Amino acid sequence: MLDVFGRKASHRAAGLSRRDFLRVGALGATGLTLADFFRMQAQGAVAEGKAKSVIQIWLGGGPSQPDTFDPKPQAGPDYTGPWNHPIDTNVPGIKIGEMLPMLAKCADKYAIIRSMTHGVNGHETATYIMQTGTMPSDMVYPSMGAVVAYKRNEAGYEGSLPPYMCVTRPLGRFSECGFLGTEYKTFATGGNPDADRVTVQGIVPPGGVTDERLQDRRSLLESVDSLAREMDNNKTFDTMDSYQERAYGLILGDAKKAFEMSEEKDEVRERYGRNRNGQSFLLARRLVERGVPFVTINWGGWDSHRDNFGRMEKLLPPMDQAFSALLEDLDERGLLETTIVTWFGEFGRTPKIAQGPPWDGGRHHFGPCFSAVVAGGGFQGGVVVGESDAKGEKVKERPVYPWDLSASMYTLLGIDPKGHLPHPHGCVAYVTPTASGGMPSGGMLTEIM
Repeated sequence: MLDVFGRKASHRAAGLSRRDFLRVGALGATGLTLADFFRMQAQGAVAEGKAKSVIQIWLGGGPSQPDTFDPKPQAGPDYTGPWNHPIDTNVPGIKIGEMLPMLAKCADKYAIIRSMTHGVNGHETATYIMQTGTMPSDMVYPSMGAVVAYKRNEAGYEGSLPPYMCVTRPLGRFSECGFLGTEYKTFATGGNPDADRVTVQGIVPPGGVTDERLQDRRSLLESVDSLAREMDNNKTFDTMDSYQERAYGLILGDAKKAFEMSEEKDEVRERYGRNRNGQSFLLARRLVERGVPFVTINWGGWDSHRDNFGRMEKLLPPMDQAFSALLEDLDERGLLETTIVTWFGEFGRTPKIAQGPPWDGGRHHFGPCFSAVVAGGGFQGGVVVGESDAKGEKVKERPVYPWDLSASMYTLLGIDPKGHLPHPHGCVAYVTPTASGGMPSGGMLTEIM
């Protein structure tokens, strides 16, 4: 018998019990472990907010703010490198990096925060801070995605897709669920969104397993379950059926259509960019369109210690295309007003370029002052919040801390940032640390809410 506990599996010899039959059921058809996911969901209530969903564009490694949303052309070549001609946007007075022409045409749809700060330059710690909206402490906090999933489940979320999803890989570097427990880890889709059909473990059957074959497996499973009932007449077994039913509904029902990328018109797919990252943005839109509360697009590779400009020449054009397409597509579909879109990494890059070997024009980690972008869900577009100094090395005015941003997002989502979260040891845990005081804060982003 193969036992599955979390992500580990081991063989053992034993007689068949009711639990063994359940394990056979879980392993007898693709994705039945989703029943475990549904079983662990909570019920409760949450206030209504303007925003219903979040698409978090996570640029792991840290995107370069001088080359994107906070150019400093007057700082000189040691800071600008070859890119010293920022371009006008469709909002008078706002300029952004010259490698972002498509985003320049839709600047009215997003707000730029040029004064993000936390002062940490290490990947793991900075990732934790930006993803959770808290500083490290004796409590391991959950990510914003996990908190939103918990609160939506508390309110009775009944969507057939998991409430916290990651396209396509899990974030790594920290535990997304924190003290909320493993049921609030992100569900990473895997697969390749540039395909006609994204093969998602546990949702879309793998190659060679048709829907008909999966239905046959279900019939076999039901026969096994009937035998198990005769062996062990237990009412909890009947309860299990509802979770299995829901998991099969996800696999065989309408939920899997979110991953049928071929449903999109060719011109839409081309608009996002026919590559894995571009199509990840499109998949994220399809997921929130189907009611998923929190989707993270995990786009790594932004750690530009060496040859920053060579790396940015490869990364910025597809990002410009995909991000602008997402904003315009959400707006055209009437989804932008209820979908928060964020763009940031764990920190920014050093304003001064590391010219000599071995860096050859690289930019290093920089947490004292960097940029973030927010759009939709109640955030006003066409605005710049905060300002860095002449060389982009310090916050000049209006600091925005990660917990200021997270508290603003929670508020737009109808989640009280001063509310409590359940802690397994009974500790007092607030949704955001500002509720307990003692944290530096520039305040919520009320000027754009």
